[in-house]
Amino acid sequence: MRIFLTIIFMLVCVALVVIVLAQQGKDAGLGTIGGIGDTYWGKNKARSMEGKLVKFTKLLAVLFLLLAVILNLNF
Repeated sequence: MRIFLTIIFMLVCVALVVIVLAQQGKDAGLGTIGGIGDTYWGKNKARSMEGKLVKFTKLLAVLFLLLAVILNLNF
């Protein structure tokens, strides 16, 4: 059981690194000063691929933390 959880943990670690590196930066440049940054794509970001990456990153982070705690328990 512990070996199975360790393998899953390593896969989650690699997936989390890849997903984080695939995301774009949060800097919007000088367009945010005048409100130019509020475009259609900026308002509907949750429906885009970037929004899905953010949600999947959060899911993987929670899974990473849970597996780390479970693997550190002595059972």
